[in-house]
Amino acid sequence: MIRCPACGHENADGAKFCNECASALLESASVSREQRKTVTVLFCDVTGSTELGERLDPEALRALLARYFERMKAIVERHGGTVEKFIGDAVMAVFGVPVVHEDDALRAVRAAVEMRAAFPEIGIQGRIGVTTGEVVTGTEERLATGDAVNVAARLEQAAQPNEILIAEETLRLTHDAVEVEAVEPLVLKGKGAAVAAYRLVSATGETGVSRRSGSPMVGREREQRLLVSAWELVTSGRACQLFTILGPAGVGKSRLAAEFLDSISADATVVRGRCLPYGEGVTYWPVVEVLKQLPGAALNAATQTVRGLVGDDPLVTSSEEIAWGVRKLLEAVAAEGPLVCVFDDLQWGEETFLDLVEHIADLSRDAPILLLCMARPELLDRRAGWAGGKVNATNVLLEPLDAAETERLIENLGHLDQDLRERIREAAEGNPLFVEEMVAMVRESRDVDVTVPPTIQALLAARLDQLDAPERDVLQCGSVEGRVFHRGAVQVLAPEDAKVLTQLTALVRKELVRPDKTLLEGDDAYRFRHLLIRDAAYDALPKAARAKMHERFADWLEEHGTTLVELDELLGYHLEQACRYRQELGETVEATERLGRRAGERLAAVGRRALDRDDTPAAVNVLERATALLAGDDGRRSHLQVLLGRALILRGEWERAETTLSEAAETARRRGEPGVAANATVQLCFLRLHTNPEASHEHIRAELEGAVRAFEQERNGAGLARALDLAGLLRFWHGEAGDALVELEQAAAHARRAGDGAVELTVLRSTLVVMLHGPTPVDVALERAEELDRRAPGGSAFHVSVLRTRAELEAMRGRFDVARGLLAEARTLAEELGLQAILASGITPTAGEIALLAGDPQEAERELRPACEALERIGDWGHLATTAPYLADALLAQGRGAEAAPVIELAEQWTLADDADAQIGVRRVRAKLLAYDGRLDDAERLAREATERAARTDYLNVHGRTLCDLAEVLTLAGKNDEAAGALEKALGLFERKGNVVMAERTRVALGELGHP
Repeated sequence: MIRCPACGHENADGAKFCNECASALLESASVSREQRKTVTVLFCDVTGSTELGERLDPEALRALLARYFERMKAIVERHGGTVEKFIGDAVMAVFGVPVVHEDDALRAVRAAVEMRAAFPEIGIQGRIGVTTGEVVTGTEERLATGDAVNVAARLEQAAQPNEILIAEETLRLTHDAVEVEAVEPLVLKGKGAAVAAYRLVSATGETGVSRRSGSPMVGREREQRLLVSAWELVTSGRACQLFTILGPAGVGKSRLAAEFLDSISADATVVRGRCLPYGEGVTYWPVVEVLKQLPGAALNAATQTVRGLVGDDPLVTSSEEIAWGVRKLLEAVAAEGPLVCVFDDLQWGEETFLDLVEHIADLSRDAPILLLCMARPELLDRRAGWAGGKVNATNVLLEPLDAAETERLIENLGHLDQDLRERIREAAEGNPLFVEEMVAMVRESRDVDVTVPPTIQALLAARLDQLDAPERDVLQCGSVEGRVFHRGAVQVLAPEDAKVLTQLTALVRKELVRPDKTLLEGDDAYRFRHLLIRDAAYDALPKAARAKMHERFADWLEEHGTTLVELDELLGYHLEQACRYRQELGETVEATERLGRRAGERLAAVGRRALDRDDTPAAVNVLERATALLAGDDGRRSHLQVLLGRALILRGEWERAETTLSEAAETARRRGEPGVAANATVQLCFLRLHTNPEASHEHIRAELEGAVRAFEQERNGAGLARALDLAGLLRFWHGEAGDALVELEQAAAHARRAGDGAVELTVLRSTLVVMLHGPTPVDVALERAEELDRRAPGGSAFHVSVLRTRAELEAMRGRFDVARGLLAEARTLAEELGLQAILASGITPTAGEIALLAGDPQEAERELRPACEALERIGDWGHLATTAPYLADALLAQGRGAEAAPVIELAEQWTLADDADAQIGVRRVRAKLLAYDGRLDDAERLAREATERAARTDYLNVHGRTLCDLAEVLTLAGKNDEAAGALEKALGLFERKGNVVMAERTRVALGELGHP
């Protein structure tokens, strides 16, 4: 059987024309394929049918049910629905098959109310359930399939006699047109959670969801001027003008008309009529609405022909006579003063009605009448010459608002944060209705996600579903490629007999797509007018079709897109989609693994490049997808997991990083891949040094030695450089910064010989940290940092480290404005690159230390407190142990020792025995806390212990700071001479480092003790 796309009637296979409405069937043959649609499903059945069977004679029962089925089917079809099947005494109807309408939900609830009203007349009691949801249609059995069908049936079964239950999804699309009563959430068979339902009382409104905007109109100045000019011609020349505002749903046609009508309402009679999308007697519906609004005297004086339109007597006359009579009546009313006839939704108007409007525009003379019409662009598909050739006619196409106007509209609708405003602006793309609905949805749901409201989805789905089948085919093929698509790709994906260029031209004319700049030489490109149009077209494709088309497009792109920079990313995405859909449909493992390997290889290449350029968010996203596509025992997967683990570390997602790296190491060992296992081990060693308080440098060195041997056996210079980089950092953390620089230089040499610039930059980042805190003088370290910065890429993690290093070095020289500027630049770049770990462990603590150097403990606290909170949140206990003492310093400088104590207690819990800086920091701050509590002996003992530990390192600043803290404790104990001796040693250390600020501060302290 072939279902007619126009009326839904089922015809015999091979039929060329519909037996019901005579529409051509062959041209629409592709409609018979499966489609995904959001429809509204209605179930109705007879309650007490068993009792009826007992009470009535079988023939009487048969006649009763026949009347029932006939009446229910007639009501459903009158409202534009389709009866899919009869099951016993139940009727299943679908609104949206064969063609989706934007008001399918409203049609369904209106039909339900009418069906309920018919029950007593038939002599039965019934119950009805209605829900809206996604189904698949066009299958061989030609029935809608999906959860919405089951839910509607369950709602009907849960309803009481003569009760209608509707689901929440249906209410969302009809809430302004219906009266409902909430019922207790229903526990329905087969549903895991209770289903919200509502008792439908009545359905009387005209619009399911009314426009919500009460804000001023934005933009449209040019269109307003044109409309005012047309009005001036009407009033000054007493002439009829036809003015048509064209534009897609929601673009602002009605708003523009309303603003104009408000401005002239005192000077004119305004009447309105609206074309209906369905129903009986809709041809003259807008005319009847207009006639009823005209003055009673005028209608009484009208001809019998016109009065017959609004009377009870059936009208028996020709369309020409009606048009003449309506024109004469409007001219008579206009003779008393200017008249504006507003006709809305002309795209739904019958041809006879459109002829009537043009008849008035053509023949009205000496009558100040403005025919103000509003229509969607589809009007021109049916009536290409609408208003053409008329000197008194103007057509205006409303374009979307520009970015600035959209921003203004969002602001008018309410105050939202900048991120939300940007996302709404991007998603709405200048359509005022879309903006209003999205803002309302965000407010009502209090959700930070910008989703497409169901009202908008219904509008777009209806618009596309009403296209001719070949046009819809081409649009859906284009949607597979994306927002911008190419004619060559569509030609490959479309049915063989599709006239692709012809259909694309038609879609351009219908304002659905527009020509765009091609990315492929010798091809044409098109862009969807709105991203949501693309999404609606794509969503209508069944998953099986999506899988085939994504794979076919990838094959085509692999051949034709060799010049594209982003070829790997595009191929990876489309192959990934093909693989995912095949998995969801339960296809064979062999088929999905083949696609997974192809997709994974392409995405892996993208992920490596993203990691190399320090685009951490992109690297995490792509590498996660790549690893998910490869089978668990695929050797390439464990290698990618190492890369993903490294990206997760930089992203600050340390728990996930450890899980990923541990799995990679285990898989690599099982597969006999020592190099991959060694790479994972190096990354795990770094993590454990920061996250495991029981980790020891000795144990980590042993693991690193094993990794070094594996790299040397494989002659893996890059891996060896990574291992030696961490070994150098271990020396540094132990307090041997000078020796660490030697080891790091060896690591950098290995990376250079291996030709791995990314690893070399990683090693050089470590070198910067060691120079900053070790014995390298400030001037030498600055010169080295600036030299490295000239060699490194600007927008990289390495550049962030250089800026941060320079900032702290400049602060030591007392150039605080320069330091803060450099650090602000580093912070901005780190945020852009998604380097959350570097922000938490490096940049924010550095800002706090600079503030302490500048003598601003309040500012230091504002930086260091969130830094500690972030480090605690991600589990970076190693950096927390070294950062927390500086926060305690800031609190102590403000006289808030009670708040500093728990900070140090937290740091003590996570301080490694081998971490020199953390061990020293905890002791020196704890000593000051004891001193302020009056426990001077304990304070001096702990301060000297901190100083002795610092003396075993070559951390000049840390050693000097510890001596200053010791001097502070000794001063409180009255040991001024010993305090002066400690300060003199500190001064020597600060001068060796080139720390001008701390050297000067130490001199001042010496002067206060009488030792200039």
